[in-house]
Amino acid sequence: QVQLVESGGGLVQAGGSLRLSCAASGRTFSSYAMGWFRQAPGKEREFVASISRSGVSTHYSDSVKGRFTISRDNAKNTVYLQMNGLKPEDTAVYYCAAGLVTGTSNRLYNYWGQGTQVTVSS
Repeated sequence: QVQLVESGGGLVQAGGSLRLSCAASGRTFSSYAMGWFRQAPGKEREFVASISRSGVSTHYSDSVKGRFTISRDNAKNTVYLQMNGLKPEDTAVYYCAAGLVTGTSNRLYNYWGQGTQVTVSS
């Protein structure tokens, strides 16, 4: 069992930056691939980024590639999402998730945080 708690969301102007954190409970954090997803009002949850258990392999959606960076610190049981060059269309609730393999489908992830709101004003 893994419990995930996101933090770092907030209100930012277009072009600004935020760093989201996701703290995981338990001793097996390094056994899980991690992902970030987001869901805007009236839209389906969509993949943002993923990172392998070791942190060596990362993958991004086309909409955030070059602007967002996912990283993890296994010693701190934490995964991060650095978001630069934010746009109003990035406004959403952001969720972190843990699974046994990386991928873009939310069905690959077994554990989910409660989400943190990111709002980008124009």
